[in-house]
Amino acid sequence: MNKTIYYTFIGVFLAFLQVFVFNNILFFEYINPFLYIAFVFLFPLRTLRFYFLLLAFLLGLFVDIFVDSGGIHAFSTLTIAYVRLFFIKLYFRKTAVDYPFFSIQKEPFGKIFNYTVTLTVLHHFILFSLDNFSFQNFSSVLLNTLYSSIFTLLLFFLGGFILIKKQ
Repeated sequence: MNKTIYYTFIGVFLAFLQVFVFNNILFFEYINPFLYIAFVFLFPLRTLRFYFLLLAFLLGLFVDIFVDSGGIHAFSTLTIAYVRLFFIKLYFRKTAVDYPFFSIQKEPFGKIFNYTVTLTVLHHFILFSLDNFSFQNFSSVLLNTLYSSIFTLLLFFLGGFILIKKQ
């Protein structure tokens, strides 16, 4: 099966998992995992950028429709999808020539960790900032971002450890 289609199905699966399972998890009023953003981390670079950005937007919009959040998931997911290439260049030292051969699964754990932490924190900060839309609750935004990012990353790496075979 084509890798683009495969990862598109992964995105659809993660969206349904987010809507029906993870949106019902809320620990201590600050922790809510958003595992659907793993789609942005894992999607191959060799795909047309417009197609990828469209899929990321639709993924966030799908979550927005079920959560009734007014587009904040679509905006934050589209933002990290747009800046993803910058962070791939920064952390993995890849150029346009390397994109067809790039696979995140073949990279060292330290680089993957930095990449996913950066995009996760950025996504969560944008999401919770737009959700609160006020500087009065800035400490709440930071706490939500910190705790939800930690929990999301824990689930991402735990799921990757369980599901992905070492080659």
